[in-house]
Amino acid sequence: MDAAGWARELSEQLLADVLPRRWNHSQGVGRKSETIAHLLGDDGDTLICAAWLHDIGYAPSLVDSGSHALDGARYLRDVAGADERICRLVAHHSCAAIEARNRGLHEQLEAEFPYLDAPVTDALTYCDMTTSPDGEPTEVHKRLDEILVRYEPGSTVHDSIAEAAPRIIQAVESTLRLHDR
Repeated sequence: MDAAGWARELSEQLLADVLPRRWNHSQGVGRKSETIAHLLGDDGDTLICAAWLHDIGYAPSLVDSGSHALDGARYLRDVAGADERICRLVAHHSCAAIEARNRGLHEQLEAEFPYLDAPVTDALTYCDMTTSPDGEPTEVHKRLDEILVRYEPGSTVHDSIAEAAPRIIQAVESTLRLHDR
């Protein structure tokens, strides 16, 4: 089985039965990544795998630290033996470092999974933040608004997304520019 197939199957095993809406979202993110992977050259397969796996840390069996990005990356590293770049992307998807900082986990996140400063990081954010919770394509501003409504003001997720919004929009725009080349 190829890496993308492995990532898709693992995500399905961890999310489909216990978190079907999260699985729908992950499917949409994975499918979107497959349509833009060619823009990233050698990082295309890495993007696809990270996109399918980006939210596995929400699986109840993996919840540990309070950060789904960190929990998912740790599982991929410690249990699944995933490629380091995939783990780093999952750990940092959609500006997760801001939420990690707000949860007191930033030092752990950075020590275990250093930020990957590459177009593939923005591309993963693009795929995640232009896909609705139900797996449908959406605009980044609508996605941000949806998250801000779903989580109470003052909650860690709400405040972290509000802080990250300009950077998320920048990542989406950066990836769209790749597409326009």
